[in-house]
Amino acid sequence: MIMQPNRVTNRVGKPTPIYQLKVLLNGSQPPIWRRLQIPAAANLGWLHAVLQVAIGWTNSHLHDFICGEHSYADPRAELQEYEGDPSVLDETKFKVADLLHDIHERLVYKYDFGDSWEHVVILEAILPSDASKPGSAVCLAGSRACPPEDCGGIWGYMELLKALKNKKHPEHRRRQEWLGRPFDPESFGVAKVNKALQ
Repeated sequence: MIMQPNRVTNRVGKPTPIYQLKVLLNGSQPPIWRRLQIPAAANLGWLHAVLQVAIGWTNSHLHDFICGEHSYADPRAELQEYEGDPSVLDETKFKVADLLHDIHERLVYKYDFGDSWEHVVILEAILPSDASKPGSAVCLAGSRACPPEDCGGIWGYMELLKALKNKKHPEHRRRQEWLGRPFDPESFGVAKVNKALQ
């Protein structure tokens, strides 16, 4: 199920800055990335919904954000804390601006704890508020398609691409059947992402 992000509203009516973020899927070569603009007042639960749409995931698995000594997640997931792990906080109670204050600061967004897709979210710029786009997310750029869900993480994805590219690969036919659809790893469209974000 894909979550659609709703608009962010600032309760006190003050203009909220716009954060420009670069989101990079760790370990992807060539890199899979997106450049987004979001309201700094957006909470982490809202950012999760935006990332799902912008990257191309289907929101079929658990996720969390990690920044410093803390982990932030949906409290309904009831993620357990283990000794030495960061404490797990409610992602809906923290704004992106609570975690990222200065250019080049970053946080980690993990999706699917089995496949362990790890995204680095980097604050690239802090811009003035834009009255023409209040509370919305915009994708400015990006590169390459989202990997298929449940393909085994970044290592499994690289193996999948090898098999799909080579018709003589022993796994070629089986992997095509598993996918059940054509897959172009280079495919990415800003307009398509922005339509989905709306």
